[in-house]
Amino acid sequence: MSAVLWPVTNRIAAALNQANGSSEHESAMRLMKVTEEAGEAAAAYIGVTGQNPRKGITHTPADVADEPRDVIIAAAVALHAFTTAPPAVLDAKLHAAARRLNARTHTESE
Repeated sequence: MSAVLWPVTNRIAAALNQANGSSEHESAMRLMKVTEEAGEAAAAYIGVTGQNPRKGITHTPADVADEPRDVIIAAAVALHAFTTAPPAVLDAKLHAAARRLNARTHTESE
């Protein structure tokens, strides 16, 4: 995980709290921002494949690669609204995913 992720997203969350408050509505808006960014990732992929014949190819692979980064940042900012320890809860989730993967890999190799 990037060493700057948590300090920067903490600053973003603090700035949002100062500008917009930290109500339940604001927390919901931060979750919706994750969905918005994920939609932009999907739109970029559609644009790189030319799936929409009316628009044709509108994006590059670099555009597609940029969008998941925005999703990660938005998700990290949103996580601040639901826990006082975002790095710790994400680390716990990552370790749990690694354990499941290791257990699955171990089972499949038997």
